[in-house]
Amino acid sequence: MSSIEKEASVDAELVEVVLAAARLLVGISAQSVAAIDDVVTLPQLRVLMMVDNHGPLNLSAVAAGLGVHRSNGTRVVDRLVNAGLLDRRDDPADRRNLVLELTPAGRELVDTIVSHRREAVVDLLRRMPQEQRAALGPALSSFAAAGGEVGGDPAWSLGWSSG
Repeated sequence: MSSIEKEASVDAELVEVVLAAARLLVGISAQSVAAIDDVVTLPQLRVLMMVDNHGPLNLSAVAAGLGVHRSNGTRVVDRLVNAGLLDRRDDPADRRNLVLELTPAGRELVDTIVSHRREAVVDLLRRMPQEQRAALGPALSSFAAAGGEVGGDPAWSLGWSSG
């Protein structure tokens, strides 16, 4: 079955509604990134968000999350370490690996972005009637689970699931 045939088996109006919601959420994310535009690049922000969401990571996990070769991932990490946003240290369990964690400055940057997103979502939810808000949670939870975001493969989110 082609992707067009699969889409036809789902209510086309529902697909459009979900796409509109996705545009809205992408807009919220873009606005939060614009607030820190001169601080980090988008790939650097993805690394910070991955480390925030999944705890200390190694360079291989970062490269895999970015979908790049390990050497490219290392360059992104080096810039974040030099900017004081990421800490790189030996893994106590395996000295051949490095562990990456957010520094206090990196934590503050991530918290600023997440806070901006959260405030924008809260504002939108407050504009909705209570009964529709109540139905939205379970529906979006199911939608996210179908995409692997909730309790699924953390690589799917590429670090964007925070907050």
